[in-house]
Amino acid sequence: MFAIVKTGGKQYRVTENNVIRVEKLDLEAGAKVALDQVLMISDGKKTTVGLPVVKGAKVEATVLEQMRDRKVIVFKKKRRHNYRRKKGHRQHLTVLKINKIVAVKSQSEE
Repeated sequence: MFAIVKTGGKQYRVTENNVIRVEKLDLEAGAKVALDQVLMISDGKKTTVGLPVVKGAKVEATVLEQMRDRKVIVFKKKRRHNYRRKKGHRQHLTVLKINKIVAVKSQSEE
């Protein structure tokens, strides 16, 4: 079973026991988080696509750590004008371990 979740403006394909790095969430290490913007869920046989999200579905995860990504160098130059700018950037990230994907049963399955 896998799900497509949206967090931090990006979409991630997750399965249970996955470890993913997402945009920074203001949570301490060891905290539980529920990602409720689930765009799609598939169990291999049946696929549910949300409009825009799947109602009632969520992905439960645990925060493993807060970290920073590797440095990205931004270098600007205009030739023949003696213009050079060098700047570095390190993005703040949150490492999540996916515990469980919770899908809701539709009315026809009950």
